[in-house]
Amino acid sequence: MRKVEALRIVPDEQPSCEELYHQHSTRIFQLCRVLLVDRHEAEEAAQEVFLKLIKECQTQSQVLSWGPWLTRVTVNTCRDRRRSAWWKWWRAEHREFQEAEVPSSDLTPEEHLLSREQQQRIWRFFRTLSSRQREVFVLRRLEGLSSAEVAEILGLTAGSVKRHLFHAIRHLRKALGDRS
Repeated sequence: MRKVEALRIVPDEQPSCEELYHQHSTRIFQLCRVLLVDRHEAEEAAQEVFLKLIKECQTQSQVLSWGPWLTRVTVNTCRDRRRSAWWKWWRAEHREFQEAEVPSSDLTPEEHLLSREQQQRIWRFFRTLSSRQREVFVLRRLEGLSSAEVAEILGLTAGSVKRHLFHAIRHLRKALGDRS
């Protein structure tokens, strides 16, 4: 334990709950993860610990050292979860959550085909824009340049850039069936 943590904290110098959360959240979650194994259980236990921290902060009690206090509360919270009837049932009836067994977030063949069709449709409508509208759209929306920067690059006025962008977006929305 560090000397700073062992000193009694003067009420005016008490850290806020938010400061304590930011200081200790990663450590508390890791401790819960090690003690409970399951990631989701660890997240819930960590949330429970920080709810207890908020209640403790609201009582305005003077805790000598928040780090050890949070560690003790974390360990006790994890013990309580392991002792609970639900935990015993879950451990007996369920296997540990294996992140590697979660289905891939990759697209299914059907989704891939629909996505490709949508991309082709967007490109087909994009190619129907005038060359000036395409240039303005790409520089403003995809490259993130300002209207003034686009105007300078293309030798236009800022108002002209805005007009071309407006017409390009309106045409694409209309072609893709967007009513907004």
